[in-house]
Amino acid sequence: MPDTPDLPDPGVPTAVVFIDLQEGFFEFPDLHDNRALMVEESNWLAAQAHAGGHPVFVVSTVHQEDRSTWTLKMLEDDQGFNFEGTRQAGLLDGLDLEPARHLAKTRDSAFFGTDLLDQLRDVGARRLVLAGVTAESCVSATGRDAFAHDFEVVYARQAIASSDSDRGWTDLENVSADFRQTILNRPEVQRLLTAK
Repeated sequence: MPDTPDLPDPGVPTAVVFIDLQEGFFEFPDLHDNRALMVEESNWLAAQAHAGGHPVFVVSTVHQEDRSTWTLKMLEDDQGFNFEGTRQAGLLDGLDLEPARHLAKTRDSAFFGTDLLDQLRDVGARRLVLAGVTAESCVSATGRDAFAHDFEVVYARQAIASSDSDRGWTDLENVSADFRQTILNRPEVQRLLTAK
């Protein structure tokens, strides 16, 4: 990916989507070390979105203890997590993303089994700025599905974390290249979201 990619057209109606910024995911050692930075970067990104008048969406993974929402891997391992109403399912302490629309999901993509598509259409969004965890899983899966639904996608590099940084960024860069999506650093994200 180029170090200084061309800035996408700031006139395209844009929404910011945060994915899985929950206590349960940051129990994993590789993510735990990025906790404070992710809170800081996510709050900064939400502030830029609000300053530019862009809607913010917060999508969280929430499961049921009765196993009805568990993935195949969870069933095979006989281990669930992020159960509804528990601290694991709650957002990271210190996040300041409001005002935002909140949705719950049970699979990697923020589109799967949710009404995210309808809500994005409701606000007129045609581009998504994606942030959250993890680069190699839920963020990239959401980016793939966003392409399938004809949204432009921008990945906010500093507001995305991975449980395996080498693999995570390789996966995300491959998705970005395959679907002609863009990975932007903080200054470009700020310009994109606050341009008048």
